[in-house]
Amino acid sequence: MEAVNTIEIIGYFASVMVAISLMMKNIIWLRWLNFVGCTLFVIYGVFISAWPVAGMNAFVACINIYHLTKIYRAKALEQAVA
Repeated sequence: MEAVNTIEIIGYFASVMVAISLMMKNIIWLRWLNFVGCTLFVIYGVFISAWPVAGMNAFVACINIYHLTKIYRAKALEQAVA
């Protein structure tokens, strides 16, 4: 039986992170966990030369960062007004 290598472990962990993120009720947790999973998929995709996997997950990671930035800015604005 062949040993599981580090890159495969990163791929499995990325899958688990994305799956767990989709179970979150809290949108901030969903975005953070999904961002981590996407980032791991980018690393995985680059190492196995799967450029569509790396590219699509890099795009989704950027979307997560965009939305997290919007959420945190809105919270900061609410606190400044209050």
